Amino acid sequence: MKKNLFEMGANFNDEWNSDNKEKVKKKVSTEVKTPEKHQLHFTKEKRRGKVVTIVKPFFLSANDLKALLKTLKKKLGTGGTVKDDTLEFQGEIQENLKVQLEKFEYRFK
Repeated sequence: MKKNLFEMGANFNDEWNSDNKEKVKKKVSTEVKTPEKHQLHFTKEKRRGKVVTIVKPFFLSANDLKALLKTLKKKLGTGGTVKDDTLEFQGEIQENLKVQLEKFEYRFK
């Protein structure tokens, strides 16, 4: 039998990668600050015709941030989520949110 002169297929060695671009990893802040040392600020965005109130940056652990979100959602009566180091709330609730965060001794710019 003759050996094939041409081989078909790809060479899947250890250096093979499915995409041709290197993914840049985000810097994850592991620094945890007390509420008095935070300098939070608000932003508003419109998503699908509805207003979203965003508060950032929080320097808390993931569990503490989720716990804070849960208590704020209950007190404000609105939905929300955690994304990276930010809290996002449904609706235009900046004033009420600021009052509630000041009760927890957070500072603002």
